[in-house]
Amino acid sequence: MTEYTIFQVEELQKAIAISVEVRFTGGDLQLMQDWLGLDLVYHSQGEGDLGSRMARSLGNAFQSGAENVIIIGTDCPGVNAQILATAFENLHAFDLVLGPAIDGGYYLIGLRQPIPELFVKIEWGTAQVFQKTVDIAQKLNLSHVNLSLLADVDRPEDLPIWEQALAGKMEK
Repeated sequence: MTEYTIFQVEELQKAIAISVEVRFTGGDLQLMQDWLGLDLVYHSQGEGDLGSRMARSLGNAFQSGAENVIIIGTDCPGVNAQILATAFENLHAFDLVLGPAIDGGYYLIGLRQPIPELFVKIEWGTAQVFQKTVDIAQKLNLSHVNLSLLADVDRPEDLPIWEQALAGKMEK
C-alpha cells in the first residue's frame, strides 16, 4: 500500500511541483531507503500519539518554507494523483481540506498554515475523528472542504478493500 501511495504521489509530481517526505515509525532510515529508494526524503515521525506526530510533521513542513501541506495515510487505496491534485487546488480557497474515510476518520488533511489545535483532544482510531476535526475547525472559524469519501484499510477484515482496488487496476 505504501508503494502504491508513493506511486500516486510521483504521478502528481509529473504535473505539479511538490516536495515529498515519507514520515515513518519503526525501522530506520537505511531500511526505508533500501525499501523505497534514495530519491525520497525520510524522517521519523517521532514520539507521541498520531495527532502530535501529524502536528509536528506539518509544523516542520511549514518551517521549511512550504506554503500548502497535505498529509496522507498509506492505507487508502482510493487515493490517487487526481484526488491529491484536488486537495492542493482546494487549498487556494480553503484553510482546511479533509479526505473523510468511511470508518469516521480521515485519509488526508491539508492546511495552509500550522494549526496544532486540530490535533489535540481527539481519540485517534475512533469513528469520531473526522467529525471532531470538523467541529474544531468550525470553532476556529476555518473554511474547509471535504474530498471524496473513501475506504481505508485498518484491520485484517478490511483487506478486501485493498484486494478490490488491486483487481480494478489490473483490469485497466
